[in-house]
Amino acid sequence: MPTPTLRLRQLNPRPVNPDGDYVLYWMTAFRRTRYNFALERAVEWARELAKPLVILEALRSDYRWASDRLHYFVIQGMADNHRRLARKPVTYYPYLEPKHGAGKGLLHALAERAAVVVGDDFPSFFLPRMVQAAAKQIPVSFEVVDSNGILPLRAADKVFARAHDFRRFLQKNLAPHLDEVPTADPLARLELPVLERLPSAITKRWPAADVRALADDASLLRRFPIDHDVGITETKGGERAATRTLRRFLELRLSRYAEERNQPEVDATSGLSPYLHFGHISPHQVFRELMDWDGWTPDKLAAKATGSRSGWWGASEATEAFLDEFITWREVGYNMSWQRDDNERYESLPDWARITLGEHDQDRREHVYSLEQFAAAETHDDLWNAAQRELTREGRIHNYLRMLWGKKILEWTRSPRAALDIMIELNNRYALDGRNPNSTSGICWVLGRYDRAWGPERPIFGKIRYMSSVNTARKVRVGGYLEMFGSEE
Repeated sequence: MPTPTLRLRQLNPRPVNPDGDYVLYWMTAFRRTRYNFALERAVEWARELAKPLVILEALRSDYRWASDRLHYFVIQGMADNHRRLARKPVTYYPYLEPKHGAGKGLLHALAERAAVVVGDDFPSFFLPRMVQAAAKQIPVSFEVVDSNGILPLRAADKVFARAHDFRRFLQKNLAPHLDEVPTADPLARLELPVLERLPSAITKRWPAADVRALADDASLLRRFPIDHDVGITETKGGERAATRTLRRFLELRLSRYAEERNQPEVDATSGLSPYLHFGHISPHQVFRELMDWDGWTPDKLAAKATGSRSGWWGASEATEAFLDEFITWREVGYNMSWQRDDNERYESLPDWARITLGEHDQDRREHVYSLEQFAAAETHDDLWNAAQRELTREGRIHNYLRMLWGKKILEWTRSPRAALDIMIELNNRYALDGRNPNSTSGICWVLGRYDRAWGPERPIFGKIRYMSSVNTARKVRVGGYLEMFGSEE
């Protein structure tokens, strides 16, 4: 099946060059070799033109929040790709900037010799600006491909204000796209001419990185000009780790997901969000393996769209609960991100939320903390401090406590705008799944996005949904969580 046209975008008006030496796939967001529409599209071009396939996977050193944590997670994925692609008839070219700006010109130099360039269409962080800038310089046809979610980004051309409305849209429109699945292994039994070598003028100026050595020895990260204070975590990056995480979830946690996913002391969540963010696993792979595990078939879909969280899929309770988080809540963030450049800005919040927060902007705060105090978990609240320590140590916060974490930042900062800035800074600096439309949704939900007005009206919060540590500790078990993260190591 050819790549669905709804997932393709031509970013420049230039033609394919039939005399080019190879097809170039610029891998930036979907850093995997399986279930990848963009890689599949590059393979289609290589077959049609009978050209070698070159895969460039590069990592800048000057992206915002660049750190040992984020670099190492990506590099581990690059090492996985290197191992797998070494056995395939493609040229894999991993490049890591040794200093800021050192990689400038590499893409253009490779594109000059290409017949066509294919890239990833990711709607967040600096990537949209980067590919638009690249499109002006690439001298041949440049396509980007959407492999972000089960629903193609451009299948919904409006921004949804509520998750219920988006869920109802999905129930009316998603079914035809369930059959549009990228090939599990687009490189299987692939027969292409193999490039003998890349030009030495390119490889000498921009030498390929020894990603396997770097993945084996984290101390080598010291050579890169990145933040070394944000250290690596035990969560291993890469396609192999992602697949193991998925299968461990299906085997050990899925059955408990509906009832226990909100319990911080119980490991019932999927753990997939970092791998989905960095493209180490495809949502299509997750969906397919989940539904196969459930024994689900498409004929079980309900005929009527109600917008209900459960019942439409005709799957088990646990599977339906996971699907609502995995598709509805994850992809509603992508829905906004590709259509609004300001989706991380305060102005993107719903009118009602900005009005009520504005009315309480000057309310007295009993506690006000600085960014540095928040980052160091130096508040008066033991449960909040534990959540922040989990973030700084592990690169994540338990899903339920992440909501409390954000609500307290709103309560303990001088203004809602400052609260948004602090949440984004802390999340994107420390979280492995930060810098993503889904994490932005979670942060902005704290300030009213995808929510409704609540009563009674409260100081500082106004009509924004309120949460407290005391009530949270009544609803979920936190004793063991506090023992784990309640003090400095």
